[in-house]
Order: sequence, then C-alpha cells, then structure tokens
Amino acid sequence: MLPSTHRRTTTRLLTLGAGVVAVALALTACSSGSGGNGSGSGDKNYKVTFLPKNLGNPYFDTSDKGGETAVKEFKGTYNEVGPSTATADAQVSYINTLTQQGVGAIVLSANDPTALGSALTQAKSAGVKIVTFDSDTDAKYRDVFVNQATAEGIAKVQVDTIAKEIGDSGEIAILSASANATNQNAWIELMKKDLAADHPNVKLVDTVYGNDDDQTSFDKTAALLQTHPDLKGIISPTTVGIAAAARYLSTSDAKGKVKLTGLGTPNQMREYVKNGTVDEFALWNPEDLGYLAAFTAKALIDGDITGKKGDSFEAGKLGKFTVGDNQTVLLGDPFVFNKDNIDKFNF
Repeated sequence: MLPSTHRRTTTRLLTLGAGVVAVALALTACSSGSGGNGSGSGDKNYKVTFLPKNLGNPYFDTSDKGGETAVKEFKGTYNEVGPSTATADAQVSYINTLTQQGVGAIVLSANDPTALGSALTQAKSAGVKIVTFDSDTDAKYRDVFVNQATAEGIAKVQVDTIAKEIGDSGEIAILSASANATNQNAWIELMKKDLAADHPNVKLVDTVYGNDDDQTSFDKTAALLQTHPDLKGIISPTTVGIAAAARYLSTSDAKGKVKLTGLGTPNQMREYVKNGTVDEFALWNPEDLGYLAAFTAKALIDGDITGKKGDSFEAGKLGKFTVGDNQTVLLGDPFVFNKDNIDKFNF
C-alpha cells in the first residue's frame, strides 16, 4: 500500500479512467452498504453515494474503495451506483433517483461538464451535497471539486515523458477517453500548449477516443499505427486506454519502436513495463482520491466547509486540506512509475 499523505502540499504517490440497468434495481443490486445507520451521528445525513463514470472500470473500483473506507470511518452509509457505459445520459437517471431517495451527498465523476446540470441543480435544491472528483462539471452544478492533481502537472509529466523517450523529435498521437470528458480535454489542450512552447520538433498528428472501453481503445491503437506509419509515440491519459494500447503494442512489430506513456495503475501496467513495451507512465493514488472525496462530502454535510476559498477540514489519515480557487480541493502531484519502482506498489 502507499504511504499515508498528510497535507495537500505534500507530493502524493499516484494511482488514473451498454444498456443501463433499471435504476431502481441498480441502486439495490449494484450498491454495497457499509456501517452506520444512514445518519452517522446526531441528525447528520451521512448517506454518501459514489457515482463513477461507469462500473467495472478498475480505476473507479480503486477510487470508490477509498471512498467506502472513509465513509466507514465516519460511520456513514456508503453506496456505489453507476452505468455500465460512460455516458452522461446514463448518469442523469441515477442522480434523479438519488435525489428522490434523499441521500446526503453524491460523489460524482462526470461524463460531461454541462449535460448533468439540470439533474445536479435539482439535487442541490433538495439539499444534496455534490462533490465531483476525477472529472468535473461546471462549478455552478457542484459544491466542491476534488482534483487529483493540477491539470498543468498532469499534462506536463506526460509530454515530458514522451518527448524524452522519442528523442524530442517525431510524430505522436493521443488516445483519450470520451470526446466530452472534461479532465481529458483540459489535459489535452495543455499538452498542445506545452508541445508548442517547449517541444517544437514533436508533432501531434492525431487525437482519437477509445471511450474508456478496452476493445475500442485496442482497435483505435491499431488504427493509429496504420494511419500514421511514422508514428513514434502515443500518450494515453486514461487508465483503460493505456492498458489497451500496451496490450496491442506488446504483440505487434511496433513494440519498442513506438513509445507509449500516459496514466495507468501499477497492477495493470506491470507486465508491460517488465517486458519493455512501456518505459514509464504516471498517475496518482485513486484510493486516496476517493477517500478525500468522501471526507469532503462529510465536511460539506457538517457545515465545516461551503466551498469558499480558504475553508479547511480534516480528511482522516490524509490530514488537513484547504479549499482553493474555483471551489477546488487538490490531492497532490503526479508520480512516475518505471521498472525500478513499480514492484513497490500494489493497486
């Protein structure tokens, strides 16, 4: 396990992502309750439900596990619900149902910055606290955004890594998640600026979207190599995408010739680092991210914070955090994994 982190200024080790089941059934079948009587202590409504982009995603399995741990610590009731595919429309139904059920807080990784706005506005009007994490909405639709790392830091570590690996010259492409993912798009825009300013000989020739689906991302990787025969590198800022791209490259003639980096977890990338498909990749600790998001929800429910800049609160084992600009709480900085350190981590 990763060592505990203590302050938001401390560098934190990283962990980075069909038909919808009838909502009424999903809230029962796809949920797991834990601890407490639903109201925590006193009259506080500590019913905290995590709504990731999609279920069955290893990244969100890890982040939501951290959320569950936190909710147990403050004796609330934890639940996780979500769609099988990462679409905004699917998330809307869950938000509406959770509002009707009167949960205390929804902790959400948004599939779109604006499409959830109406549902979230109704939830806030009903007294539900809204915490976004990993992927944000427009600020007016939530109370606090728990940011895994600064967008600038995330973009820079990926650009610097790929530039180093290809000798700071040549064609690269980006394999992203969905076209509307707010976090992905913010990172990509900053990557473009970084490339133009500091790596003029590295040319971004294509950006494609795997929709955080393993097979789609695998197929998009194959298509990139066919479309761009001179491609020297791929950045995939999504845990699903980088693993799928690595799986393709590991069995192709491009192994070792086309460099791959991005955001992934040690357990999913270990074999590709050890067999030489991937030299380095980055992430944060998604379990800490979920843990912090849950304690942020508690602080909102308790009235310790409102989202105002300068508000501070305690987040269990992670220590004290302070709300910054744009109602944002920052977890920490990215961390680079490679063959020298990857076996020290298990997530």
